[in-house]
Amino acid sequence: MGGLVARALLTLKNFKPELINLLITQATPHTAPVMPLDKYLTDFYTAVNNHWILKAQDLRNLTTLSVAGGFRDYQVRSGLAFLPRLNQHDSALSVVSSAVPRAWASTDHLSIVWCKELILATIRAFFDLIDENTRQITEDPKKRMSVLNHHFVRHPAKIFEENPEAFTELTGAFMWITVRASKWTYSVYNDSDGRYFTFPLASHRKSYSHIYCENSMLDTSSWIYGCLKSNSSMCLEATDLSWRAELLPTTKIILLKLQDYPSLSHIVIQVPPAAGNKYNLACEFFRKDSRTVQLPVTHLLSFGFSSSKILLNSSGFLYNVQLQHFHQIYQAFKIYIDSHCQSHKERKPSVYRLHIPWSHEDSITVAKVPSLTEISAKLHIAQPQNDSSVPELNIYSSSDCQYEVILKTSLLQVFGQIIRFHAGALPVYAVCNILLAYGGQLSTLMSIGQCSDFSHELVRTAKPYKVEPLISIVVFLLGFNWFREIWESLSLPEVDAAVLSSQDAWFPLVSLILFLFGTGIAYWSGVFFSTSLRLFSSLWLTLIRPPVLGKDDELITPRRFCGVLSLCLISWTTCGAFAVFLIYLQYSFKVLHSDCSKETSKNLSMPTVNPQSLMNSTSKATQSLSNTTTTAEALSSLKLHVTILNLLTWIMLLYLPSLIYWLKNLRYNVRLDPDPCRCTALILICILEILMNSSTSKVKSSKLLKIAAKVPLPLSVATLAFGRLHLFKVPHFVTFSLLLHVLCCIV
Repeated sequence: MGGLVARALLTLKNFKPELINLLITQATPHTAPVMPLDKYLTDFYTAVNNHWILKAQDLRNLTTLSVAGGFRDYQVRSGLAFLPRLNQHDSALSVVSSAVPRAWASTDHLSIVWCKELILATIRAFFDLIDENTRQITEDPKKRMSVLNHHFVRHPAKIFEENPEAFTELTGAFMWITVRASKWTYSVYNDSDGRYFTFPLASHRKSYSHIYCENSMLDTSSWIYGCLKSNSSMCLEATDLSWRAELLPTTKIILLKLQDYPSLSHIVIQVPPAAGNKYNLACEFFRKDSRTVQLPVTHLLSFGFSSSKILLNSSGFLYNVQLQHFHQIYQAFKIYIDSHCQSHKERKPSVYRLHIPWSHEDSITVAKVPSLTEISAKLHIAQPQNDSSVPELNIYSSSDCQYEVILKTSLLQVFGQIIRFHAGALPVYAVCNILLAYGGQLSTLMSIGQCSDFSHELVRTAKPYKVEPLISIVVFLLGFNWFREIWESLSLPEVDAAVLSSQDAWFPLVSLILFLFGTGIAYWSGVFFSTSLRLFSSLWLTLIRPPVLGKDDELITPRRFCGVLSLCLISWTTCGAFAVFLIYLQYSFKVLHSDCSKETSKNLSMPTVNPQSLMNSTSKATQSLSNTTTTAEALSSLKLHVTILNLLTWIMLLYLPSLIYWLKNLRYNVRLDPDPCRCTALILICILEILMNSSTSKVKSSKLLKIAAKVPLPLSVATLAFGRLHLFKVPHFVTFSLLLHVLCCIV
């Protein structure tokens, strides 16, 4: 969050933006909060991001770099760390650590700050950013972006220089060797003589479009040049082309388009004299279309049973496999590359790079030859709408080897992507299912006079078709201007699904899967509460014999009123989440006490056969019937209380971060200010104090029960519509449903 605080400095009125010209953040969720648990946090994000968009012209001299951890960062997904690239300026750069040269690895949320490779890349960038005259970070924004691109995007295995196109003269007692073949390799160990290998371009321009060279020397000196003027034996005037090269884990490579260099007559590769080193050099001329193949990805619903295959009979050093129709975040594949060679001689390792052209989220894999390599293909962000590029699998291969590329949909990875992007919305779906079951319990109470089990009502009422179609219809209608104008005129907030759809991060099938996950979570939470209640009540009965269940017709007594005032005072003077936690404990104890009293009452109502009881059978039967009715009402009330306690548990979990923050800062200030849940806590305290002392006998005779039984369904729809991206709204909908329950107890 420190990176977001640094960006927020610029929103201050008296802060001067010119004081900062460089900002580097690591694993910072810039786009949105990981868990939008309170309104203050989402408003903070909105204010910061809107300021950077509106003041983009004023911030054009500020260079920003955001480094994400990749798929190993389970706390902050990398898509949240991508800075928006604005049209007004081009001073924001977002990369994933797996694409950073000399790092090439994903990091988790903590190790990104001590990853040695990232530390070295950052330090080298800082040194190159220093202006020699001022001894400060350079004021030139173009140079700053050049330095950051050099160290974090495309490293040519050469020390950064401002003028890489400078001409140079190739001198020295080096041996000049002319190579006229279209494909050439050179390997030497412990070479004491320097060499220049020259490749004439005149004889290759008509037949080939590109030249590719790779060099196993990983030093930081220049090694490839373009010859402008030459005689029969050497290059008279040359330009350094090393800046066009790129560093891979095992080699330096360069790919040149011949049409871009019409003035060059030769390509020259320098091999300096060195002792004790092994050099492997290779070059080839080729046509790009002959080395580019298209591989359509399998459909999402193929479930891994079908696959796409392609066979590459490698006669060169480079192949580009274009992955057609790979642009959504829910697409996830396993790519298997099986390499076979004709001979068993030692070969250089192959390098496979999955290149995503619209973002710097590449992943690189190094594999021995022959071998079977598995690569995971999935995205951090979806393809922008105005981008028509295609993801590529670059294979830097060994010659005379055969490569078979097999692509399959990975169902496990697809679910992983769904959880990665929408795990924060699972509490919303769980609460939605519990609300549906809660409404079902009130309906059965109204129809048959008894409250059914939570698990039974969950199976009966928690149906996706009751919730999802309405949201999908609203999202569809919001695409029309007339409906959007009506929606905005009613001051209704934007539907979260519409926001996610505009970001290409949503489609209805995902909502169905999350709804099923939410149903499972709600079901097992109900089982957990029921089992825990039985265990604790059994333990309580063995330790203490509670009194027999009696009737308490008064919902509000002076003692309870004082308790409500005390909790409201605690909420107002300290922390609302703390007051909710106290009322949660009180409610849990009340439910436990009711269950124990029910068991005692049930045991006492068991008939005992003896001669004296037969003499007064009518009186005994009446008393037994009364006890049975009381026990049935207690059981019905207990089932409803357990469901309310389940809802209250989710509210408590959503308020838990505020409670933890208040406890950690208690030594500085007793009162949490601002408190995101204070107002809701005051209402909940009053509601729960009445509910915990209520029974179904009062509820089922209320005239408002019909309304209270039908309201949870639209509230569950509203919870999904407005709570996915705003978790802090979920307790509001639950509170409103409980408020209607309280009115049923009173009216």
